[in-house]
Amino acid sequence: MMVDRPVQDRRAHRVHGTKAPWMLLLAGLCLLSGCANEENLRKSKGFYQEGIARLNSDQQQAYVSFQKAVKLNPDNKEAYYGLGHIYSSQGRFKLAEDAFREAIRIDGDYPEAHTYLGQVLANQDRWKEAIAAYRQALSNPLYSTPDLARFHLGKALTHEGDLQGAMEALEDATTVTPPNVPPAMLQLELARVYHKLGFDVRAREALSKVSTWDKTGEQAAAAQDLLGKLKP
Repeated sequence: MMVDRPVQDRRAHRVHGTKAPWMLLLAGLCLLSGCANEENLRKSKGFYQEGIARLNSDQQQAYVSFQKAVKLNPDNKEAYYGLGHIYSSQGRFKLAEDAFREAIRIDGDYPEAHTYLGQVLANQDRWKEAIAAYRQALSNPLYSTPDLARFHLGKALTHEGDLQGAMEALEDATTVTPPNVPPAMLQLELARVYHKLGFDVRAREALSKVSTWDKTGEQAAAAQDLLGKLKP
């Protein structure tokens, strides 16, 4: 990373018309340090990219690459996010939480990390904290996949008994295009909330969309089950 250094008065570098030896030594050390730092940043980025490339084929090697990335650059938020993903997929939720919190420490406006942190907290039955994490993610207007946070927020609010808030979050999620949450999954969750609120007509409409997008899968089966519980 290049940084601007303050311009100093040239006279401060000279003693009797020549540069002071200690200043020359300091300048040399600063130059070497800068080169080393830039090299570490470059290598850290390379290890992160290596980890991403291996994530689906060799998770252990991806883990090693992400670890090397954060060792070289403790401010590599993406590498911490990668570690959090691996820990979460292994069910090691406390370690995943720590990794996502490190990413957020580096960048407090990192919406993807806030959303994933929320999921990890929900998996630990820390629902109120999860809700706060999802809302923090949604506070970033540049979040490119807000329907993910809204979907998980809706589920968390449902768990906590805030059905009105859950409905609003899920309905907002349906407005995002292109969608990042499978539409059948989103409509099924929305139908469940509608049913709990007594809005069975809306629930039927949502379930009809589920059957359109998922004719024979898990969501379709759940939709048929819920359909049998609705008022005629």
